[in-house]
Amino acid sequence: MKVLMFGWEFPPHILGGLGTASYGLTKGMAEQKDLELTFVIPKPHGDEDQSFLKIMGACHIPVVWRENSWEHVNYRIGKFMHPDEYFWLRNGIKYDYTRIYTDELGCINFSGKYPDNLIEEISNYEAIASVLAHQMQFDIIHSHDWLTYPAGVFAKHISGKPLVIHVHATDFDRSRGKVNPTVYSIEKRGMDVADHIITVSDLTRRTVIEKYHQDPRKVTTVHNAVEPLPDADSFTKTERKDKVVTFLGRITMQKGPEYFVEAAHRVLQKTDGVRFVMAGSGDMMPAMIELVAKRGIADRFHFTGFLKGRQVHEMLGESDVYIMPSVSEPFGISPLEAMQVGTPSIISKQSGCAEILTHAIKTDYWDIDAMADAIYGIVKYPAMYNSLRNLGREEVNNIKWYNAGLKVRSIYDGVLKY
Repeated sequence: MKVLMFGWEFPPHILGGLGTASYGLTKGMAEQKDLELTFVIPKPHGDEDQSFLKIMGACHIPVVWRENSWEHVNYRIGKFMHPDEYFWLRNGIKYDYTRIYTDELGCINFSGKYPDNLIEEISNYEAIASVLAHQMQFDIIHSHDWLTYPAGVFAKHISGKPLVIHVHATDFDRSRGKVNPTVYSIEKRGMDVADHIITVSDLTRRTVIEKYHQDPRKVTTVHNAVEPLPDADSFTKTERKDKVVTFLGRITMQKGPEYFVEAAHRVLQKTDGVRFVMAGSGDMMPAMIELVAKRGIADRFHFTGFLKGRQVHEMLGESDVYIMPSVSEPFGISPLEAMQVGTPSIISKQSGCAEILTHAIKTDYWDIDAMADAIYGIVKYPAMYNSLRNLGREEVNNIKWYNAGLKVRSIYDGVLKY
């Protein structure tokens, strides 16, 4: 079975959980030897792991016919794509895209990020989908998150192949209910046109059914998992007197960083033997720095900035407690990553991973007293710490992407029957 997937991020260059989930799921799916995956992203860097799938860069796919020599194409993009493939794709240009600014190869420049002109980039990504849909052979289309729904819809209309969309989050999660009508419209159209909708949690499934008015029979939950960490034991704690409690993620209103700061303030009223780390970046960072100063806990608080790759596991390994106080978290992979390295986790009940984790402490995101009590208990009582550490690690090591891949395959099979 050949699968054409549209995504926006892929490791090692990621800005959030979307790339991590895309990698884990495709790697798990690739263990099914009869699946052939082509994963399209706006802008690859050339160091992506392509041992189990093919990465295609939207920025290397021509949408406007330009005359070029084989040598020039090889010089420009040979690191990413064989020139023969470029010329073959050029034959798939069926529409006039001269309104879009393109380079001398007839290709569109994509940032590969989330720029101010994101809606324009999403629209341009549709043009890429049209070329691929006309030229490639595939059995099913799979679009990850709202950024790629329009591309998936266009590819479905051109090819007649079924479309599965993967809802990693909705704008109700990202905006705390202050939904952007443009984003909602893109999400809604993608869901309406899709032959099936995959959600990363039952929490997200309910949102899709209730807020986007989708038929429940069309929506299936496939919980995320975590990539195996063979060297988990290498992430150890430096000898120190103080305990470390960590928040790791985007510092945005969705993630509830202010509740972490307030819980830290409560804990430090009971003990001064704890340090708090906020690892990440986001538009609420200045407000959080100000709140930390206002609460008088700046000497116990640390902002690391954005972490990636091994840095993430090193930070989690150094921590005695990991906390995810998200207001609305469709899933949340980071607690699973923390538990892999033996760090007890506190998660909000308003998170998708709370549906599958038993050996993590769950509190309401707004209940800073409960959060503070949980933090205090873990850092002060070794028996509680050790129990969560050992049982949590055992639990997450059995949450595998291969099983998620099997569920996705079952959805494909069901869609292709009709």
